[in-house]
Amino acid sequence: MGLFEKLSNELIDIIEWLDDSRHTLVWRFPRYHNEIKNGAQLIVRPGQMAVFVHRGQIADVFEPGSYTLTADNLPILSTLQGWKYGFNSPFRSEVYFVSTRQVTDLKWGTPNPIMLRDPDFGPIRLRAFGTYALKATDPKALLKELVGTDQELQTDEITELMRSMIVSTMADLLGKEQIAALDLASNYRSLSDSLRQKIAEQIDDEYGLAIPQLIIVNISLPEEVEKALDTRSSMGVIGDMNTFQQYQMGKAMTAAAENPSGGGAAEGMGLGMGFAMANRMANQPGFGVAPPPPPPGTQWHIFANGKQQGPVGLDQLAGAIQAGQLDKTTHVWSPGMDAWKPAGEVSQLSAYFTASTPPPPPTP
Repeated sequence: MGLFEKLSNELIDIIEWLDDSRHTLVWRFPRYHNEIKNGAQLIVRPGQMAVFVHRGQIADVFEPGSYTLTADNLPILSTLQGWKYGFNSPFRSEVYFVSTRQVTDLKWGTPNPIMLRDPDFGPIRLRAFGTYALKATDPKALLKELVGTDQELQTDEITELMRSMIVSTMADLLGKEQIAALDLASNYRSLSDSLRQKIAEQIDDEYGLAIPQLIIVNISLPEEVEKALDTRSSMGVIGDMNTFQQYQMGKAMTAAAENPSGGGAAEGMGLGMGFAMANRMANQPGFGVAPPPPPPGTQWHIFANGKQQGPVGLDQLAGAIQAGQLDKTTHVWSPGMDAWKPAGEVSQLSAYFTASTPPPPPTP
């Protein structure tokens, strides 16, 4: 040992932990040969606890404060060392600082989907993720179960264990609650509280840890199921699909007609849409049915020699045709016709023009 080290060992030690990390749970104070001076100063800051370990046995635990280490405030260590009348410097002991503040930016999630039976969709797969906070509450249990002889313990060394516990408990909770997938969002808070309580029961006594917060951020269905739900929702918003398709076809035809650069392709598309719309409309009730023929006793109007005559009955009109007073070019009209037409083009009158009187016999 050099002269400088010998002189430094004669000075009063200051044992403290200036934590510059938010993810360190336990840190062991480095000391040459684990030797601590009589009367050394122990400083435990807020959010910390100090634990003395002597030959593998946990001795005294100190809460936040400033202490001068003597036999009076190290009763357990004094008993382990066998000090009857105080102790002389140096004495050997390991000092572990335990962070008791919350570590709040920890995340969890399901690496694989959770298989469940849903009342609406049948067998489904769910994924979930969220955040949680971790805090040390029992330094002795933490040192025994997780630290051992390590120099320090980081939160990332136990996050895998925490994620496994959360996911396993989450699957069990969802299976027991049997909440429909579409109702999960309205139960995030109650599910988060139940999940936190179940995890706290597992880690409190065994590991000396508490989980002050656990939040379910999202529970989601597979992507293909979400797309199917979106389609189903869209159809529900649209309502009558036939009416919607007719509306869409009408818009497309209008757009094609207003596009002068479409050329023949646009005309063909518009024509095809027109046929499709005509076929769809033809299948609607009441569309495409020929109007019934005029009922018996229909009155007819005649336009001949620049004058309008009538109305007359069908018998009178037939008699005028047979008498040669009307020919095929005489315009007629009756209720139900959209315009005046030549009598020879009217189906109800054309039969009267086919029967002709035979010519008279030749004169002897």
